Amino acid sequence: MRMSKLFTKTLKQAPSDEVALNAQLLIRAGFVYKVMAGVYAYTTLGLAVQENIKQIIREEMNAIDSNEVTMTTLQRPETWKVTGRWDDEAVDVWFRTKLKDDTELGLAWSHEEAIMEMMQQYIKSYKDLPRSVYQFQTKMRNELRAKSGIMRGREFVMKDQYSLHATQEDMDEYYDGVIKTYKRIYDRLGIGDSTFVTFASGGSFTKFSHEFQTICEAGEDVLYVNEDCSIAVNEEVLDDATKELGIDKNTLKPVKTAEVGNIFKFGTEKSEKMDIKFADAEGKQQPIYLASYGIGITRVMGVLAEKLSDDKGLVWPEAVAPYQVYLVQIGDVDDQAKNLYETLTKAGITVIWDDRVERPGTKFADADLIGIPHRVVISPKLVESDQLEYKSRTSTEAKLLTEAELLATIARL
Repeated sequence: MRMSKLFTKTLKQAPSDEVALNAQLLIRAGFVYKVMAGVYAYTTLGLAVQENIKQIIREEMNAIDSNEVTMTTLQRPETWKVTGRWDDEAVDVWFRTKLKDDTELGLAWSHEEAIMEMMQQYIKSYKDLPRSVYQFQTKMRNELRAKSGIMRGREFVMKDQYSLHATQEDMDEYYDGVIKTYKRIYDRLGIGDSTFVTFASGGSFTKFSHEFQTICEAGEDVLYVNEDCSIAVNEEVLDDATKELGIDKNTLKPVKTAEVGNIFKFGTEKSEKMDIKFADAEGKQQPIYLASYGIGITRVMGVLAEKLSDDKGLVWPEAVAPYQVYLVQIGDVDDQAKNLYETLTKAGITVIWDDRVERPGTKFADADLIGIPHRVVISPKLVESDQLEYKSRTSTEAKLLTEAELLATIARL
């Protein structure tokens, strides 16, 4: 991608009404456009980050035999009334709308009931279990507060996954496997060393759940952890959770965190209320066990922006960066820059090529603000010496490399 063809522009300052650092940086760097509080549009750069996060998650979901689907945003009240989650007293984040014939509908904030309703068409026998499905979808939640940028939105992208089982034991085994999978996901996203599995309230879902919380000063939660970080409990259930776990809460210390994932065991609650059963080996009708697993794609993106940024701008991990290399062209080296761009691209390296007529300092500042992992400079003087200037985003020193050395350096990192 040539910078001259990119419709976005970097900004020196974020909108005055935006208080969240993650949104300030993402707006300034041209990743998002703020529509209103809690609602953001994603540009070419922002979408690229989203898709990279999705791909990591997709690979891990497929590895545990989960099937990708896409459910509808429009939801019938009848689907949710039977479990009591259409009522505002049970779930207070519904956005509601109506058809032309005055039929009331809801805009999906989650999909447990909808998944169960669909899956009953395909699950008739114990031989059809277990099954797992997942999707990437824009969710709508009428949040009272939306002040943390893309870390808490009224409209956001989420990976939600659902597993259906014949027994409690099978559900528990798969659930524990998903916890391990989530840990791999956060490792690949670059925040595994600061992300904890916590015991928390289930909110509108269940009494208790497990959350994945990342240490982050901009987070809205407080996590209590023990000395070796083997136990982590959300503040809102501290007393109940420590009692349930049989530990002294005074041995735990508080840290600020941001939620990046949440998982629940519903057991047979949904199946029994919705009267969705399967035939066991003896032909008897039994309720299906259900568990639910979520990762906020845009929330994770916000946490990465917030947590890994510095005073110059964003610092994307290579696995999720919109491009791996920021190619800075200085002076009249169009042909050489084009050749280098094509060489890098053929090597499987994604490149954003800053071919604009701008001062070098402006280009360097934009490279830092946008947060691309590798910066490569090409200029007449460098071409003459058959070298390129290379600097990683987090390094303070640049060095001169040949093209072959550059390819080898990026390949190693």
